[in-house]
Amino acid sequence: MPLPSHLLPALVLFLGWYMAVGTHRGKEASTAALRSPTLREAASSCKLRLWYHAASGDVAELRVELIHGAETLTLWQSTGPWGPGWQELAVTTGRIRGDFRVTFSATRNATHRGAVALDDLEFWDCGLPTPQANCPLGHHHCQNKVCVEPQQLCDGEDNCGDLSDENPLTCGRHIATDFETGLGPWNRSEGWSWNHRAGGPERPSWPRRDHSRNSAQGSFLVSVAEPGTPAILSSPEFQASGTSNCSLVFYQYLRGSEAGCLQLFLQTLGPSAPRAPVLLRRRRGELGTAWVRDRVDIQSAHPFQILLAGQTGPGGVVGLDDLILSDHCRPVSEVSTLQPLPPGPRAPAPQPLPPSSRLQDSCKQGHLACGDLCVPPEQLCDFEEQCAGGEDEQACGTTDFESPEAGGWEDASVGRLQWRRVSAQESQGSSAAAAGHFLSLQRAWGQLGAEARVLTPLLGPSGPSCELHLAYYLQSQPRGFLALVVVDSGSRELAWQALSSSAGIWKVDKVLLGARRRPFRLEFVGLVDLDGPDQQGAGVDNVTLRDCSPTVTTERDREVSCNFERDTCSWYPGHLSDTHWRWVESRGPDHDHTTGQGHFVLLDPTDPLAWGHSAHLLSRPQVPAAPMECLSFWYHLHGPQIGTLRLAMRREGEETHLWSRSGTQGNRWHEAWATLSHQPGSHAQYQLLFEGLRDGYHGTMALDDVAVRPGPCWAPNYCSFEDSDCGFSPGGQGLWRRQANASGHAAWGPPTDHTTETAQGHYMVVDTSPDALPRGQTASLTSKEHRPLAQPACLTFWYHGSLRSPGTLRVYLEERGKHQVLSLSAHGGLAWRLGSVDVQAERAWRVPVILSLACVAGATWPGPAWADTAGTGAGEPPPLVTPSPLWTTPWAQRQIVFEATLGGQPALGPIALDDVEYLAGQHCQQPAPSPGNTAAPGSLPAVVGSALLLLMLLVLLGLGGRRWLQKRGSCPFQSNTEVTAPGFDNILFNADGVTLPASVTSDP
Repeated sequence: MPLPSHLLPALVLFLGWYMAVGTHRGKEASTAALRSPTLREAASSCKLRLWYHAASGDVAELRVELIHGAETLTLWQSTGPWGPGWQELAVTTGRIRGDFRVTFSATRNATHRGAVALDDLEFWDCGLPTPQANCPLGHHHCQNKVCVEPQQLCDGEDNCGDLSDENPLTCGRHIATDFETGLGPWNRSEGWSWNHRAGGPERPSWPRRDHSRNSAQGSFLVSVAEPGTPAILSSPEFQASGTSNCSLVFYQYLRGSEAGCLQLFLQTLGPSAPRAPVLLRRRRGELGTAWVRDRVDIQSAHPFQILLAGQTGPGGVVGLDDLILSDHCRPVSEVSTLQPLPPGPRAPAPQPLPPSSRLQDSCKQGHLACGDLCVPPEQLCDFEEQCAGGEDEQACGTTDFESPEAGGWEDASVGRLQWRRVSAQESQGSSAAAAGHFLSLQRAWGQLGAEARVLTPLLGPSGPSCELHLAYYLQSQPRGFLALVVVDSGSRELAWQALSSSAGIWKVDKVLLGARRRPFRLEFVGLVDLDGPDQQGAGVDNVTLRDCSPTVTTERDREVSCNFERDTCSWYPGHLSDTHWRWVESRGPDHDHTTGQGHFVLLDPTDPLAWGHSAHLLSRPQVPAAPMECLSFWYHLHGPQIGTLRLAMRREGEETHLWSRSGTQGNRWHEAWATLSHQPGSHAQYQLLFEGLRDGYHGTMALDDVAVRPGPCWAPNYCSFEDSDCGFSPGGQGLWRRQANASGHAAWGPPTDHTTETAQGHYMVVDTSPDALPRGQTASLTSKEHRPLAQPACLTFWYHGSLRSPGTLRVYLEERGKHQVLSLSAHGGLAWRLGSVDVQAERAWRVPVILSLACVAGATWPGPAWADTAGTGAGEPPPLVTPSPLWTTPWAQRQIVFEATLGGQPALGPIALDDVEYLAGQHCQQPAPSPGNTAAPGSLPAVVGSALLLLMLLVLLGLGGRRWLQKRGSCPFQSNTEVTAPGFDNILFNADGVTLPASVTSDP
C-alpha cells in the first residue's frame, strides 16, 4: 500500500490520510467501489480532479462513473498500464440537472490483485452562476436573473442554468446541428460516421457520451480516417459575409493518438475567388475525454463554404457535435452556378514540417523525404540531423516565431485563454514588446479550464547538456503565472517558472533540461486575467534548444569539480520526480560554503509543486583519471524531517553505495569524502549520483564545493561505523566485522554502541573464541592512509572489555615496520572506556588496529572483541575547485595498530574499540600512573587464577582508579574535570594515555 497522502505541504509526510482497498485474495473477479454522497446540479464546466495509486501496477481496471437518474455515464475507464506512485486524473462531468452521484471502482481478479488508493478528490467550477439584480453592460440577463456574456448565447451550453440562453426566441435564426436526427445541412465524405451509440470496451478511445444531451444515448459524428486521407465535412454554400461575421461554434473530441488532427478551412467560391482553401483553425494531439468548444468568425468578400477535415492515427478518433452557425451565415438561396467544390484539402503531415517539405511517393506515409533519404517519424526532432539541410530538425521547438509554423509549437488550450502567434503591433500587454512576432496569451472560446497550453512535437531523446533559452514577459497580479512543463509518457514535470511578474518588460532566462532517455514534449502553461487592471498579459519569444544531442560533449561535461559559482558544471538534476535540486544564490541565512555570498545547489522539500520522495543530482558520464580518485564535497543537512543524503556511483548498469548521512546535522556545512575505485587500465565511464530522500517537509538539504582528485581519500578524521567501516580493513582471516547488537551476526557484543548508546548503533567486532582465533594468532584492523600531520595530534579511542576477561590491548604506529606505542590492560567492566596516544607523522600514515588478549577464563558475552567510532580532529584537505593533487609527500605508511592474540587459555571475553579521534595541535594529557591503570611498551603478563579472585581484584582496582580520577582528572581533558562521553552523562570509563618516545615520533 502507498504510505503517504498525496499532498501534505504543512504536515509530516506519513501523517496523511487516504482511502484504500487492500490486496485482493480471492480467485474470482471482484470490484470495490467508493461512492460519493448525493450531489446536485453541475455546471457545464464542472471538473472532477483526484489522485489514485495502483500498487505494483497490478489492477485489472479502474473506472469513474456518474449515476444520474436511471443512466450511468462512464466518465473515465482504464486497464493500465499504471505509472509508479500517485497519478493525477481530471474528468469533466458536463451539465447535470438534478441529483447525481460519482463512483470510483477498482476491479481485481486472480491475476491482478493489487491494492488501490485514492486521495484529494476535488470538484472544480461546478456551481451554477449566482442570480444578480443587474448585469454589466452588454451582458445577457437570463430568466433566472443570472448574467452571462453575449458570446455565451446560442453556443449549445446551458450557461444560465435554466436554458433561457438557448431558447428559440433568442436562437431561432441560428442553424444548429446536433446530429440527433441526421447531418442537417452538412455534407460528409467517406471517413465520417454518424454514430448513434457511445464507445465501449471494443472502442476505448471513442466518446462515451455526446455533448448535446450529455448522454450515452446521444449522437455525434466520428472519424477514424488515417493521415493523408482525411474525412471532409462541408457546409452549405454561403453568401459573402459583408461587414458582419459568420460565426461557427462547434464541439470537438480528439483522443487516442497524438496524430489526431482537426482542421477548419475556408473555401471561397466564384470565378475571381482564390482556389486554394485557407486554414483558419487547427487542433492536434490529445484533448482527453471531454468535448471542447471552439468558435471561428468568418468574414469573406466572396461566397464560401466551411470545410472540416479530420484524421487520426491508429487507435485514435476525431469527433464533432453541435455545429451552430450564427444568423449572419446566409445560405445561397438560388441554385448555385458557382464552380464545383475542389477536392478536399490535403491534411498536414503528422509531424510539423516546413511548407517546402513534401512526401515523395517512394517514402511511406509519415516519413520525411529529403534528397535520397526517407526519414522515419521517430528520427524527426531527435536532435540528430539526418538531412543535409537539417530539414528533419526544423519546427522542433527552436524558433523566433517569425515563421507561421512557429517552430512546431501547437496550442492545446481548452479554456478561455489560448497561445497565439501575434505581431508586436497587435500586442496590448507588453510595454516593451520586441519587434516582429512572438507567442502571446490571447482570449479563446474553450469552456474547460482557465490556463492556456502550447506544446512542441515529440523531441529527443536528449543529452545531459540540453538547455532551453527563452525571452519572456509576464504582467499579472496577483494570481497569474508562466511555467515550462516537460511531458513524458503522460507524466508532467515542472522544469521552470517565472518567479514574479516582469511588469511587461522582456527578460531572458535558461532552463537545464538534461538527459532524457525517452522522447518528450515541452509545454508552456500560462494564466493571466485579461480583464484585470494594468493590461495583464504574457509572452514568449526567441526559444532556442542548445546542446541537446545525446552525442554532444562540451568542456563543461568533464567538470565534476565545481563550486557552483558560474553554473552547475557537469551536474544536472534527475527527472524521476517533481522534486529537484536547484541552483540558487545565497540569501539571508541560506549562504553558500565557498564565499558565503555565492551559489550552491539546494533541495527544498517545502516546494509546493514537488511531490516526489527523492531527488537526484547526477554528473555527466566520466572517464577515470586514475585507478583511485578521491571525491570531496560539503553538505548541509538541517531540520527535524530532512531525511537522508546519499552518494552512489553508477557504472555499466550497476550502482555502488559510497556514502550517506541521515537526520539533521546542525545548521552548518560539513565536509565529506569518498574514494572512487576503478579497474586499473579500465576506461569504462562512471556516473556520480547524489540522492536526497525526503522524510517530511521541514528542513533543507544542500551541496557545495564538490572536488575530485587522483588517488585515494585520506582516512576520515572521525568514524562512528554507523554508515560504513570508514575504510578499515581486517587482516589475517578477516575476523573483524561491522555490526549492531540488534542485528549482528551472532548474539554477542556490547549491548549498545558508544556513538548512539543504543542497540541499533554499529561498531566493529572480532570473534576471539578458540575456533575462530587459534592460540598465538592475531586479528588486526587497519585504517586507510592518513594525510601527513603538520603538528602532533592526539589519537583517542573507546574500547570495551569483558567483566571476566582481562587482557591487553596493544596499539602500534606503523611506518616501514611496526612500533608499539601503547599497551593497555583490558580491565573488566560493562562500560566503554577511553584511551589516547600522541601521534606525529610527517608522511602519510595508517592505523592498523591489533588486539592482544592474555590467558583468560570465561566471559559474559562469548567470543568477541569490539571497536566503534573512530575520528580525528587533525582535519582533512580544503575543498578543491579543480581536480589537481594537493600533496606531494611520499606515501610512506604509518599506522596505529590494535592487535589481538590468544594465550594459553581460551579467550571467551570481548574487547571493543569505539570513537577513535585525532585531535590536531595538542598532546594527550596523561595522568600519573596508578595501580591497575598502567601503560607499558610490552604486553601485560597473562593473568592466572580463579575467576572469583580476578573479579575481586578488578573491583578493588576500579574503586581505586575511580578515586584517583576524581582527584587528578584524565586524558585528554583538563584535570579536575569529570570525564564523560561527549553528549552523554551516564557513560563510565577509565582514561589511559601515553606519549610516544622520541625514537618513534621522529623520522629515521
